[in-house]
Amino acid sequence: MKHSLSTVRQMWQLLEPVHATLYYAPEAFEEAAALGYATDERWPSYFAYRAAPLGPVGPRLVNALFYSLSPQMVERCTAPAWRTAAPERVLKAREVAVNRALGKLLGERIGSPELREAADLARRAAEAADTAGRPLAAANAALPWPDEPHLVLWQAATVLREHRGDGHVAALQAHGIGPVESLVSHAAVGAAPEEVFRSRQWTDGEWAAARERLAARGLLRPDGGATDEGLRVRTEVEKLTDELAAAPWEALTPGETARLAELLVPPVLDIVGAGLLPSQSTLGIGLKYDYQ
Repeated sequence: MKHSLSTVRQMWQLLEPVHATLYYAPEAFEEAAALGYATDERWPSYFAYRAAPLGPVGPRLVNALFYSLSPQMVERCTAPAWRTAAPERVLKAREVAVNRALGKLLGERIGSPELREAADLARRAAEAADTAGRPLAAANAALPWPDEPHLVLWQAATVLREHRGDGHVAALQAHGIGPVESLVSHAAVGAAPEEVFRSRQWTDGEWAAARERLAARGLLRPDGGATDEGLRVRTEVEKLTDELAAAPWEALTPGETARLAELLVPPVLDIVGAGLLPSQSTLGIGLKYDYQ
């Protein structure tokens, strides 16, 4: 039985905070600093941690796969990344960071039957993900599975998240939405204030040019908001993203997926309640679309 797109989207919304812990937890910055990465901003460790499963890749490939980040920022953070620490050391550091961070955030839930059950269900979905044409998902899926349930849950969340992200890039390209246009169009439909998207460090000129291109297609109003056509196109992007993210969930019955959602709520509330994740992000997790 196929899962509804609303269920597919709900599972992303629940698993995303688990994955994102790596990019915001103090423990992650401490482990990155121990390797020699600058931690006065989050980007040097973000690029190293996220790209490490790919091996010692250069800025051009990282820019292609991460898609919506400014090429200048990618160059600045990625070019020296593997001179600071080899990917193998970064992978070890990120496992230590996640172990420490989730250990603190989840407290007594670590090692509980409920967390183990959630990890087992999430791993089944992650292992069912077809990674053909999805390089970031494939790179993470190729890593060995850890033993501890909280680390299994994090790795499963990461594989599923990158599987979805690879599909999202394909959905954007299918609708002619380029890297900076993806941010401008998402801001235009109210996913987050424009300044949140500016954290991806495109220049004012690049942002303005993207606005002009979207306006020329009839997708943007003069005030920067989305036209009806702009909302329709962005909705189609999100719908296709959810469709492309659905297949792994077919490894679980609807009842098992519902059980996983139930099991995820308490630990996700622990993570969100700790206040380390931003209240608004470029992901637009809380945005509702009419196709649901």
